[in-house]
Amino acid sequence: MNDVAALVADNLDIWTGAIERKSGAGRGGGSKRISLYGIERLRALILDLAVRGKLVPQDAADEPAHKLLPGIEKERQRRLKAKEIKNSKGPAKPSSEPFELPSGWVWRPLWQTGNIFTGNSINAAVRSELAANSMGWPFVATKDVGYGFEPIDYDNGLIVDFDDQRFNIAKPNSVFICAEGGSAGRKIAVSDRAIAFGNKLFANEPWPQINPRYVLCTYLSDFFFECFSREMTGVIGGISRAKFLALPFPLPPVEEQRRIVAKVDELMALCDELERESADALAAHQVLVGSLLATLVASTDAADLADNWLRLEEHFDTLMVDEESLSAFKPALIELALAGTLTNGRFGSYIKKPLSKLLTFGPKNGFSPRSVDIDTGIKSLSLSATTKGIFDGSHYKCVDIERPKADSELWLKRGDILVQRANSIDYVGVAALYEEEDNKFIYPDLMMKLRFSESVTPKFAALCLNSNPVREYLRSKASGTSGSMPKINQATLLGAEIPVPPVAEQHRIVAKVDELMALCDALKARLSDAAETRRHLADAIVERAAV
Repeated sequence: MNDVAALVADNLDIWTGAIERKSGAGRGGGSKRISLYGIERLRALILDLAVRGKLVPQDAADEPAHKLLPGIEKERQRRLKAKEIKNSKGPAKPSSEPFELPSGWVWRPLWQTGNIFTGNSINAAVRSELAANSMGWPFVATKDVGYGFEPIDYDNGLIVDFDDQRFNIAKPNSVFICAEGGSAGRKIAVSDRAIAFGNKLFANEPWPQINPRYVLCTYLSDFFFECFSREMTGVIGGISRAKFLALPFPLPPVEEQRRIVAKVDELMALCDELERESADALAAHQVLVGSLLATLVASTDAADLADNWLRLEEHFDTLMVDEESLSAFKPALIELALAGTLTNGRFGSYIKKPLSKLLTFGPKNGFSPRSVDIDTGIKSLSLSATTKGIFDGSHYKCVDIERPKADSELWLKRGDILVQRANSIDYVGVAALYEEEDNKFIYPDLMMKLRFSESVTPKFAALCLNSNPVREYLRSKASGTSGSMPKINQATLLGAEIPVPPVAEQHRIVAKVDELMALCDALKARLSDAAETRRHLADAIVERAAV
């Protein structure tokens, strides 16, 4: 038997230190950029041990689970006879028995755990009708269901009248799981009241012999999700009612169910506390890093810079501990370099000029003809080619148009700079320098092309355009910032100002930035390796504990 509390206490640094960047919602829900990977793995371990009979001790005095079955069938028949439920009988055996159960437990098909049924679909007219009601049962859709231990949102403004016979009503303490779409098998919850619900949800009203919270734990376990996922079919992904009813369910004795639920609640509360403390520490860390870097950038003279840099250097090992901190450090270094402080110490003595005074071409929008599936030899870039601020020629589409003349403005020439005139607010205005061969690509309408005069080197110009001050200016001027594709126009871009030191100084600044970015990239690689090691340690502890 595993002492999970001791496992948590003995490995706190691993659980709280194993962090992972993520881009989207996972099975645990949410859209946070930082995943507390170690704590998520700990939660999964707790649930895995729970449904395998390894979380709490077995008690020989408990009535074995197989003796619950006659009482379950008797209750089912009683409710059928009273016409309280429909017959939802499934197969005699579960679709599989994924692992060996402890003595006193038994594998049963899911349909034997409770009255399982689906909800109702509603159209716009019915939705308006429900929105006008003031009393009745809440109507819960998939969007109102969280990821297991999160409460259901009952206050969505949709109410089913008590006398409305069109809807299926689930009793309090029913367990819900999404059966279709991207949230299938992921959105799971227990209700604390009677509700009507959507047709993409399965409700399970557990029999008296089965604890609803134990059903919840089973639904949330990795083994159950794997079984659920194997039975999903269709383009959008979903599980049929027949296959759902046949899924395997590990049934413990009644008293052990209660002990399991109590222990899971206790340990999940501990995980919640660890998660809050870790999240607060991460937030405080980022505020501290941001404050110190802002102070560094705002240095007014050499002495001030030396003091601020020393303060940062003294705590560098504790400040630059993750990629988030390093991502904030890079722009600060670039700002210092562009101000001249890292090459000549003059602290922003360069005169700034608007782009309108520095260009020999542009800004000019590109052309976006329709793409084709054949290789026409004419490559038109996609937005992804410049989104990272570095040109990537692997992102293009072939277009079927008459080949532009060699001197056409559509062709990119070495030294051109492309600026994204439309994208999400995080990427609108991003610039990238083109350094490949002439006339290899044309550029799309969602980009603007620039060419600078000899007074500004292309590399220095690209560095300036992607610096924080210029990026903030362009974002502030973007139109439609509430939408998904805010835009900047040519006039806005022409108004952007950049410093213009002598060309020789521009070369020195670019060289210094390249040197510093290489050091940052090396540090990033080490941080990434260290983070991966912590995640592997968390995985190893989980795998060892699950045996």
